[in-house]
Amino acid sequence: MTVLDRIKKVSKKRGFSLTQVNDKANLGKNTIYSWKTKEPSINNLKAVADVLNVSVDYLLGKTDDNSTSMKPKQVDITDDDYIMTYQGKPIPPEDMEYIKRILNGGKD
Repeated sequence: MTVLDRIKKVSKKRGFSLTQVNDKANLGKNTIYSWKTKEPSINNLKAVADVLNVSVDYLLGKTDDNSTSMKPKQVDITDDDYIMTYQGKPIPPEDMEYIKRILNGGKD
């Protein structure tokens, strides 16, 4: 399995398109798609691994363990630069607004 195949597999499992992963990793336009024919830089690969919450070793095929990293990612719920997920699936925007209202004590 290639690096691109592994990225596709994990992206699909997490409910992301490759374009979303590419954008969240702050890569140039269609960078991930270019990995079909060329090797990714380690910095770009690390950025994608962080977005998908897997190790670079998994993406490189050095391990088959694609479990999330031991270090949990912490972001603010109001940060729109991240796609919040529950059980690996993105939380719809309308549900995120509901969650925010609950966390604010019903005030909004």
